[in-house]
Amino acid sequence: MYDSIVIGCGFAGAVVARELAEKGGQQVCLLEKRNHIGGNCYDVEDEHGILIHKYGPHIFHTNNERVFTYLSRFTEWYLFRHEVVANVHGEYLPIPFNLNTLVQVYGSEKAAELEAKLIEAYGAENKVPILKLKEHPDQDIAQIADFVYENVFLQYTLKQWGQKPEDIDPAVTARVPVNISRDNSYFADKYQGMPLEGYTPLFEKMLDYSGIKVELDTDAKSRLQLENGVIYFDNEIFDGNVIFTGPVDEFFNCCYGQLPYRSLDFVFEHHLVDSYQPKSVVNYTVSEDYTRITEFKKLTGQVAENQTTIVKEYPVAYDNAETQIPYYAINNPLNDALYQQYFELLKEYPKFYLLGRLAEYKYYNIDAIVDKALMLADQILQKGSL
Repeated sequence: MYDSIVIGCGFAGAVVARELAEKGGQQVCLLEKRNHIGGNCYDVEDEHGILIHKYGPHIFHTNNERVFTYLSRFTEWYLFRHEVVANVHGEYLPIPFNLNTLVQVYGSEKAAELEAKLIEAYGAENKVPILKLKEHPDQDIAQIADFVYENVFLQYTLKQWGQKPEDIDPAVTARVPVNISRDNSYFADKYQGMPLEGYTPLFEKMLDYSGIKVELDTDAKSRLQLENGVIYFDNEIFDGNVIFTGPVDEFFNCCYGQLPYRSLDFVFEHHLVDSYQPKSVVNYTVSEDYTRITEFKKLTGQVAENQTTIVKEYPVAYDNAETQIPYYAINNPLNDALYQQYFELLKEYPKFYLLGRLAEYKYYNIDAIVDKALMLADQILQKGSL
């Protein structure tokens, strides 16, 4: 009945389902455990009519022409350049830490001296990971590094990951640089913005295709089994493709142990004010238990006078698959080795593909996973045509 089964309806699953159905003429069954499409990018109007991101803010940005062109088939864009500030002891500082932040912290005269040293050491318009900056022998540069480390980086990282920065995968710490520029933009990509009508309508249009059947409230483990190199779907042998985007350890009932993740608790609040904070996202890097507050209408451009909805994010350990969502893989040699054990279980199933943050146990931005999904669909269709 089906040529391919896709498990999970975030960007990874939705894109690969559309490509296999549209370009390959396949009949695709898309299984989603939740009661909605869109994965963690799902957005919906709250009881006050404010469009919110139920699972925290998602801002689209990319330099990938293919990805932008592809998604533009399913949405128009609200062009939006994301700027973030950190609340450091009550003062709002642009982050990533840049030359504008330098002036706020040190004053214009001292900042000019420090700027010259930074440019001489690293070059203008460059990004320097904070831990690399911290290693510089010049005392003034080290002083900058110490300020950023203590006031912007350390406590935030401890809250977010529950680990010291030195113990975290360098790929994570590299995402928190010092920018030697005056651009307050959080991202430097060519294309930045939000789907004009929201992410959920984008997914609705992407999945509105005759070859795609979406089944919500469906746990893949109840329909799909692997046994002695054979895939079974609804208790019958299935010879098609399976693209799995969920937590691979949970699919195998955590037989080797649970892969460690960080999860998040979201606390939504509605306020009868026109503006709650200066930017759409404010990071709290020093003392609060939450890491950031997002004000949604400043992300989406929605006009809602004298009212606004915010969300506070509280990072927590992931220890209950029934009540929590795994958001961020905790990559280190021990955890990656555990993941590899699960990966090895699939070697005798050449048509079973892993795709996405959870299935691959690694971090992806939206554009990167869309690109990966497009490439996987190309690979599957090319293999099928040989």
